[in-house]
Amino acid sequence: MEFSAHARARSRRLAMQALYQWDLSGTDLAEIRRQFAEAEGFDRADRDYFVDLLKSVPAKCDAIDRELAQYLDRPMGQVDPVERAVLRIAAYELLYRIDVPYRVILNEAITLTRKFGAEQAHAFVNGVLDKLAHKHRPDEYSRKPQQVNGL
Repeated sequence: MEFSAHARARSRRLAMQALYQWDLSGTDLAEIRRQFAEAEGFDRADRDYFVDLLKSVPAKCDAIDRELAQYLDRPMGQVDPVERAVLRIAAYELLYRIDVPYRVILNEAITLTRKFGAEQAHAFVNGVLDKLAHKHRPDEYSRKPQQVNGL
């Protein structure tokens, strides 16, 4: 089943909240998944994408954190928990979900950080992810954005 960009964005937001909870509380991922599946609005999310993020980001967390560490100005443990969750999701997508355009990943990460993060945190997140995209998506990164309707 094909889901809209809005449903995918909702999945990222829910996954960010779930991973934030996991990171701070250490709650079992299966329990977090059950809680979110019962939450209001979950039916409007891309369920499969949410599950993929919730399973894959923690499973690949060490590798993701190693990649991110190259571009951080502090240890990962000192990064704000909201920013940490957003960075991990976006890094996972950049590294392992080549089907998702990097510009979509960066835009979604910035949107989440603006909404849930500290003031100006979006600039930090954008800087880190831009460098990661440049390294891991060089061909896509170097292409100019496609024009829409000849504009």
